[in-house]
Amino acid sequence: MDWLNDIRWDAQGLVPVIAQERATGDVLMFAWMNREALAKTAELGRAVYFSRSRGKLWFKGEESGHVQQVHEIRLDCDNDVVLLKVTQLGHDPSIACHTGRHSCFFQRYRDGKWEAVEPVLKDPESIYK
Repeated sequence: MDWLNDIRWDAQGLVPVIAQERATGDVLMFAWMNREALAKTAELGRAVYFSRSRGKLWFKGEESGHVQQVHEIRLDCDNDVVLLKVTQLGHDPSIACHTGRHSCFFQRYRDGKWEAVEPVLKDPESIYK
């Protein structure tokens, strides 16, 4: 797995990752990966992240069912940010965010405050049991 050595991991052994919807170009979410998560993502063809709060691998969709099929893994010019081109799968493939929205980037700055500009597609209480 020499390709993993090309990545500029941070001091905690992590790299930032952006998940982009392949069909629309929408940025769905931002997360972190360690070496094991990125290797698993490449092996399985589905997004596996590293949860800093839980200190373990997080298989996207393991609780919500909102799995991300990975079509491409890209690395930026500085080798310190990964981009995943994904398709959302599962019982409600339009949802990528734990708030029940399509994208985690649903807030827009306007006139000195943040406003939600994307609708909740499904109540998060019904997603996470």
